[in-house]
Amino acid sequence: MESMFRLMDHDQDSTTNRCIWVNGPVIVGAGPSGLATAACLHEQNVPFVVLERADCIASLWQKRTYDRLKLHLPKQFCQLPKMPFPEDFPEYPTKRQFIHYLESYASRFEINPKFNECVQTARFDETSGLWRVKTVSNTESTRTEVEYICRWLVVATGENAERVMPEIEGLSEFSGEVIHACDYKSGEKFAGKKVLVVGCGNSGMEVSLDLANHLAKPSMVVRSSLHVMPREVMGKSTFELAMKMLRWLPLWLVDKILLVLSWMVLGNIEKYGLKRPEMGPMELKSVKGKTPVLDIGAMEKIKSGKIDVVPGIKRFNGNQVELVNGEQLDVDSVVLATGYRSNVPYWLQESEFFAKNGFPKTVTDNNGWKGRTGLYAVGFTRKGLSGASMDAVKIAQDIGSVWKLETKQPTKRSTASHRRCISQQF
Repeated sequence: MESMFRLMDHDQDSTTNRCIWVNGPVIVGAGPSGLATAACLHEQNVPFVVLERADCIASLWQKRTYDRLKLHLPKQFCQLPKMPFPEDFPEYPTKRQFIHYLESYASRFEINPKFNECVQTARFDETSGLWRVKTVSNTESTRTEVEYICRWLVVATGENAERVMPEIEGLSEFSGEVIHACDYKSGEKFAGKKVLVVGCGNSGMEVSLDLANHLAKPSMVVRSSLHVMPREVMGKSTFELAMKMLRWLPLWLVDKILLVLSWMVLGNIEKYGLKRPEMGPMELKSVKGKTPVLDIGAMEKIKSGKIDVVPGIKRFNGNQVELVNGEQLDVDSVVLATGYRSNVPYWLQESEFFAKNGFPKTVTDNNGWKGRTGLYAVGFTRKGLSGASMDAVKIAQDIGSVWKLETKQPTKRSTASHRRCISQQF
């Protein structure tokens, strides 16, 4: 194999082209999913390369989250494999604490991603039986194109790679500020302003709460039904309680109990314009991947009138927004808490394992992480960080078993071994 590949750099029009043989898997994405997979491979003594388009690990957490963000679930459900959170961390670590944890995690397992390398295409070469992953990186004077050749490809770009920007009539002509929630940091600059928050998931609820705490006047758009659950019941995590009940009780009964507990803590939320789905919260999460909103104070603001709940938007008219019920609102700014989507279809040239929506076609505990021809997916099971951790362990074990059988090399190595290879102009 080594004799098949040699390295050749081409300098033409300030562009450098290279081709690199990776003696192990290529992992696309340096978020928690990619880091977890890399750490588990490290423990299996399997070399790897991690490619990341941003200039840091966990760019979603570092650059596209608001200041007040904390983990919504207790830390034991969010830690990555092989390394728990520090004992002195609170039950719900802050954004800064979680980033520190991830940086320490990468350091401990000697994970050194190749930053600023944006994957353009990844395809399986039937002739060679290898994956060909092409990346582009730009500096002030040079554009570098690299093709990585590898046997295994791990897709770790996750469910939230790209922001979703809705098309709303008249929004492009709106004269006030319009930002996506990924660019929202704090409600401080919105004090006294009328802010329309489009979206009512965990981000929409928390942004609305932060705006209300900073004396803004938020109106939250709720177009569809949703489950709002208290984050804790009698000092116990609602999620943890649900997980324990599911060990012994059927799903429908767990949902019934959760809804009763929610009513006891939050009251009847439908009287405030928040209609619950017919399907229970855990069933809805299992079937459609729709996560219940965990309330951390927004419901109190809604009940007191400091957060106004409004129906869907019909159109924008100048600095006014017309709602589907005919009501007109004056608006100073708009925050689009409209979520994210996978970007896999834009670069992965594969249609058997991944669907057009960028998720594996069939997601179960047994097959949502492994495709054919050395293709793997981590962090797409809609089970949060705990689901990504489980995927990472399985992937590393699967690759590691083949690696050990074929190499029989007990020496621990945690970074990729690059062999020189032929580079064609591309």
